[in-house]
Amino acid sequence: MSIPNDIQTSQNDLRTILKLFGNALSQFAKLFQNEIDLANAELGEKAQEVIGAVSFIAAGAILVFPAVVMVLFALSAALIASGWSEPLSYLTSAAVAAGIAGVLFAIGINRLHARRLTPHETIGQLEKDKDVMKEMVR
Repeated sequence: MSIPNDIQTSQNDLRTILKLFGNALSQFAKLFQNEIDLANAELGEKAQEVIGAVSFIAAGAILVFPAVVMVLFALSAALIASGWSEPLSYLTSAAVAAGIAGVLFAIGINRLHARRLTPHETIGQLEKDKDVMKEMVR
């Protein structure tokens, strides 16, 4: 073996190592971009869930007023016709309408709970990617 041959082999080895390192960085960049795309898709789905939940809350808020009025009139009229006093019949009617509105609000708020909006798939994939990157560096 000659010194020039050893130098040439060392240079080839260095180029191979640099090429492998460059490939690893390129793969990491692609992986990172894929994770960003996954996060965007998942957050888009979560945004749709938020919009759906807000629509339930809005529907509950909008329906509270006519529901209160209609239930107050109908139930109060029925209770008065059956012999109840007017104030007690109106109070009972209001309680029923408030209960319906409360159920609608509860459904909307339940759909906004943080557990439902967490991007679980993205977090899981990032954990896997972290492990893959650790293996690539070794």
